[in-house]
Amino acid sequence: MVSHGDQVDLPYSLRVENMTWVNEFILLGLSTDQQTQVGLFVLFGATYLLTLLGNGLIILLIWLDVRLHSPMYFFLCNLSVVDICYTTSGVPQMLAHFLMGKKTISYTRCAAQLFFSLALGGIEFLLLAAMAYDRYVAVCDPLQYVMVMRRGMYVGLVIISWFIGLANSALETAITMRLPTCGQNVLNHVACETVALVRLACVDITFNQIIILVSSIIVLLVPCCLVSLSYAHIVAAILRIRSTQGRCKAFETCTSHLTVVSMSYGMALFTYMQPHTSASAEQDKMVVLFYAVVTPMLNPLIYSLRNKDMKAALKKILFQFSYTFSLSTCSEIVTLASFLGQPSRRDTVFISALPRASITHSQVE
Repeated sequence: MVSHGDQVDLPYSLRVENMTWVNEFILLGLSTDQQTQVGLFVLFGATYLLTLLGNGLIILLIWLDVRLHSPMYFFLCNLSVVDICYTTSGVPQMLAHFLMGKKTISYTRCAAQLFFSLALGGIEFLLLAAMAYDRYVAVCDPLQYVMVMRRGMYVGLVIISWFIGLANSALETAITMRLPTCGQNVLNHVACETVALVRLACVDITFNQIIILVSSIIVLLVPCCLVSLSYAHIVAAILRIRSTQGRCKAFETCTSHLTVVSMSYGMALFTYMQPHTSASAEQDKMVVLFYAVVTPMLNPLIYSLRNKDMKAALKKILFQFSYTFSLSTCSEIVTLASFLGQPSRRDTVFISALPRASITHSQVE
């Protein structure tokens, strides 16, 4: 048996002996009041559905309308995929916990949630930087836009964004989840989040804080600087345009992206660039919820309401759907009328006029 004196001589062995890892974590969430949790379930459930519908609609419109098959909308399509995956990695579990008495998550699921949230968050920051470069080329060098933003370029930027995001997340997740907690498993958070897990550790976390800082610089600060540099050139180019109409048109191409960038980078910088922040756990929860739940819901609204091409594509799809539905309905009427007797003259004239109405609408567009 090892004596007390030997333990003093071998402090590392003593620390290893006391290190333990838990099998599950308990999440304190936002509230313990049952009525409040039901209200939060309705609120976040509606937000989650809007996120899925809004981003799903953007993906569908870009896929169906050939006019949207351009680099900017390719980036936007990937951004919508990231938003859907990001919210799905955490919100469904949060909704389930609102209706459960004990909010637990297994060690494996916690690690998976942390990996996907870090990966998708990093990918989104990098995609926003790629979109800023696309806007820079479109405004500052429009004559060379087709040559610069060729297919190999914008597809390569997306692949690099996904690769860096996944690799960075794998490293940070592995380093974070290996921290022993000495039996402590209560997380004062709504999800498995890096800062909350690091605070739970019972060993020196200096190395982890360095990794968090380096990771934030790679996937957050550097893209943010690139975005700022791109928009500095864009603003300078817009100010050189003499006509007011030309300035407004150039600025309209960037307002949607600039709005999303301001929200995403602002919240993330506030949360992750200061691991020693004195902010309370409740403030951390609010910031993370805004970034993970509210921002993905607002993204499709911002891009659709401020984008004429998206509005035109939506109108086109809605008209095609209504026309197809009307034609199908009238065909069923004629079939039923044929089964009962001869179709009326009014039905025949109406159905024969539908194709001409479609052609007229297409010509107007």
